[in-house]
Amino acid sequence: MRYALILAGGSGVRLWPVSRKSRPKQLLPLFGNKSLLELALERLEGLIPAERRIVCAGLSHRQAILDALPQLTPACFLGEPEGRDTLNAVGFCAAVLARQDPDAVIGVFTADHLIEPADQFREIVSRGYALVEDSPQTLVTFGIEPTFASTGYGYLQLGEPLAAGARRVEQFKEKPDAELARQYFEAGPQRYLWNSGMFVWRASTLLDCIRRYCPPNHEGLLRLAGHWEQPSRDEVLCEVYPRLPKISVDYAVMEPASRDSQVQVAAIPMPLRWLDVGSWATFALTRPTDASGNAIAAETHLADRSEGNLLVSEDPAHLIAVLGCQDLIVVHTADATLVCPRQMAESVKQLQQKVAKTFGDKYI
Repeated sequence: MRYALILAGGSGVRLWPVSRKSRPKQLLPLFGNKSLLELALERLEGLIPAERRIVCAGLSHRQAILDALPQLTPACFLGEPEGRDTLNAVGFCAAVLARQDPDAVIGVFTADHLIEPADQFREIVSRGYALVEDSPQTLVTFGIEPTFASTGYGYLQLGEPLAAGARRVEQFKEKPDAELARQYFEAGPQRYLWNSGMFVWRASTLLDCIRRYCPPNHEGLLRLAGHWEQPSRDEVLCEVYPRLPKISVDYAVMEPASRDSQVQVAAIPMPLRWLDVGSWATFALTRPTDASGNAIAAETHLADRSEGNLLVSEDPAHLIAVLGCQDLIVVHTADATLVCPRQMAESVKQLQQKVAKTFGDKYI
């Protein structure tokens, strides 16, 4: 059967100070009063039944997620005692499902993206499921057509055409420097796509790859699955999971699999509006702008002789006023305010770390 796994374990530190440990970005109602996680579940409507849509996130966020998403049953929540990167998150799900359904085919999605239109997304993803069902040794990823020479995304180097409109993946390219990014972009989408971080695979095929490429992870994941229906589940989870080697599924599985004759790695192009909402700069692209290009997420605001700013406030009665400002990010919360140049949006992560070092957990 077909299943969907939504990875929702990111910390969202680049969206500080709105995103906090107790209120991660996946749960923030920043998009028409809906969260990224809610939108991710809605995109799967009509494609995967609700009882086979699984969310993997931090165990500490379990109740907050279940409260925010009444359509998600407790049985469809997989809680990580701590983040151990994407290999262990997807392997955790695969190991648990493979014991229940040896033929399980899992689509992996993230709670970081805005993707439109949803109906076209579902059609493309359905082709991915069908390709894996027809060819169980295939690992499918979805590639996004680059819109600029990004140094912030990994790239897929494409090879020969395959079934279902897919292309063989010759190589996974890590986040490039500016010159390499320019070369990839100029080569065009017939040669390079952005790596979306979304996949489809048979659970048993993924587990076999983990067994061959990452034996220590495989051993621990199988142990977790073996105790999943037992009273010892929580104890074993908290003992084993934090000890699993921390590594991404791209490094651990997809890269070696692209060189492995026993499996096939395929990329299906996804020519959609795709936005990775990982920073205030990308969040600004989701907001309406005024005549001067100021992106607004504040009910009470005034931008006087100011251009290209992002204004965010959680308090509808709090006025944000800027005068003669260009390309700033201004974010107001009840206990912290961020002001920084728009081009430094990626550095908010480092700022948040300095805040934690200086003030402890008070503002984190």
